[in-house]
Amino acid sequence: MTTPAGSGAGFGSVSWWGLSPALDLQAESPPVDPESQAATEHKIPELDALLLGSVDGRHVLRTLSRAALWPLRRFNFYVLENNLEAVARHMLIFSLALEDPEKMGLQERSETFLELWGNALLRPSVAAFVRDQASRLSHLVPEPDRLEEQLPWLSLRPLKFRERDALEAVFRFWSGGEKGPEVFPMSRLWDSRLRHYLGSRYDARRGVADWDLRMKLHDRGAQVIHIQEFRRWRDTGVAFELRDSSAYHVPNRTLASGRLLSHRGERVAARGYWGDIATGPFVAFGIEADDQSLLRTSNGQPVKTASEITQHNVTELFREVAAWRGPRAIQGYLESPEPDAPTREPFTMHFLSLDSSQTLHHKTCYKGRFQLLYVSCGMVHLLSPELGACVAPGGNLVVELARYLVDLRPKELKAFSDRVGEIARAAGFAPHTGATPSETFLRFYKLGNSTMGSGDSAVESALMPCKVPADQASPLEAMSPPQGDHAPPLEAMSPPQADQASPLEAMSPPQADQASPLEAINPIQADLVPPLEAMSPPQVYLATPLEAISLTQADLAPPPEVINPAMAISTVNTPPKPRNESGPPLTTEAGPGLTPAHISSPQPSLAGLLSYSTFFLNPSDRTRILNSFPGPLSSMIRVVVALDCSLSYPEADPWLGAPP
Repeated sequence: MTTPAGSGAGFGSVSWWGLSPALDLQAESPPVDPESQAATEHKIPELDALLLGSVDGRHVLRTLSRAALWPLRRFNFYVLENNLEAVARHMLIFSLALEDPEKMGLQERSETFLELWGNALLRPSVAAFVRDQASRLSHLVPEPDRLEEQLPWLSLRPLKFRERDALEAVFRFWSGGEKGPEVFPMSRLWDSRLRHYLGSRYDARRGVADWDLRMKLHDRGAQVIHIQEFRRWRDTGVAFELRDSSAYHVPNRTLASGRLLSHRGERVAARGYWGDIATGPFVAFGIEADDQSLLRTSNGQPVKTASEITQHNVTELFREVAAWRGPRAIQGYLESPEPDAPTREPFTMHFLSLDSSQTLHHKTCYKGRFQLLYVSCGMVHLLSPELGACVAPGGNLVVELARYLVDLRPKELKAFSDRVGEIARAAGFAPHTGATPSETFLRFYKLGNSTMGSGDSAVESALMPCKVPADQASPLEAMSPPQGDHAPPLEAMSPPQADQASPLEAMSPPQADQASPLEAINPIQADLVPPLEAMSPPQVYLATPLEAISLTQADLAPPPEVINPAMAISTVNTPPKPRNESGPPLTTEAGPGLTPAHISSPQPSLAGLLSYSTFFLNPSDRTRILNSFPGPLSSMIRVVVALDCSLSYPEADPWLGAPP
């Protein structure tokens, strides 16, 4: 709720980095059942984990880096996010982490990761790397065969066609399809967001940052975060300053997302920064370390900062992952009892459709499949009995708590933790009695249920991979209208970010819209917030001149790249309304930007009979009949007749010839 002292919405509506330390998912999953392992002695045991809102892949990277310490196992990570920008960041981050060491050194990879992951501004060299990788991925996403060949660890098959198109549009925006920093003025957007968040405390923002760090984050276990780095991030958005401060001036487009805002009674899409501005990216890799010497203190002060610890941990992660994926290390994964069987990667990341959390249990291949379910604090509202049905009996559930959200007070953190326990028990889970109490995570296990699968062990390595039905991503479904209040990327209006909820929203009814007024988002509105009609394909069918009416259907259809994948197919046969120069542009319930190419073949109607009958009248009679109507009605009838005839008989000119 917005108050004179600020909005209290530092969490944001989009999450770009985790608010908890990275976990080894093998340590959180049930152990491999010896009986199940003996039954499949010729196969490698598999770990199937479902991750809701992991956002930055830190848990997957940690799991892969520690895999050498565990028995041989293959990993299947199923990732469910609430926006396609997070999916694109996953792909970019893992493309960097798994880059060939001969092409990019270890130090360069770790520094590039830190900057594109946690900095609002980039160095020119890092920005060039993002453009190159985004251009490459934008060409791979539409071609599944090439994608599997070049990135065998990635699977986008569960995504719908419209989501793949929107994902391609995200990569095109990152690759610099729209030139110039004015397209995404990150510094101005960050300052506008900070002003809205702090309100009247903006002039005292340095003191507010000091209070939030020392009285909240330090008291909750993040003592290694230094006041200088935290204050710099609060002011500029640059968390990891690995070079001179003057080198960071290119906006980080991977932090851009869209939202639908209300402006003067109309809904407009605005691209901006809607992520975290309160806690920062220091928690994920910067407050814990395997090397305890990094956490040493001197005179009560840590000798290392969170940025230094983060850089060390990320470098070690990349080093261990590269060693684990080496030719000798993964020889056991590549060996197959069948000589002609294709080799497989030791892990695969499957990205699920954005709105599939409540429908996974309907598919046999997902029901009772997962041995581990991870839910972030912003996705707790998706935890339900339907989602719990996808976890095998005896499987584990790990829920991230809101410990490091500075906007929440201790009593609110306690209420959120209690609410998480209630939701987990309602979903069929019970708390682990022997687990060490933690203020960062809550751990549960799935109760046995005879109606779910075989009910044996939680580990079933012989499960067949789920095949995506052909009708799941049909073109009709791919062009369904978006649902929710959040706006998709402006290039292709990707599916909305309706599932993101702050921890407070998970335990109480939604509060007022956290979006700032349009004036507070960006002083220069013309560059950032174009109206919806400017982002939609040209509405050709609204034109009334005869030149626009006599065009054929092929001429009216826009090229494939400008057809909005989020727009719906209209099957309405009613005539379109005439254009009103003084009012807003015409928009149907399905959305703006419809063209005759989107309209299905019409059924017999009054307009169709009228248009057919006009073929048997000479031109003078047609003109006399049409002129007998009032001016606006006559124009409307002409549009209806022309549109109906062009769809029913595209080979004929409705004003000159007869139907075929």
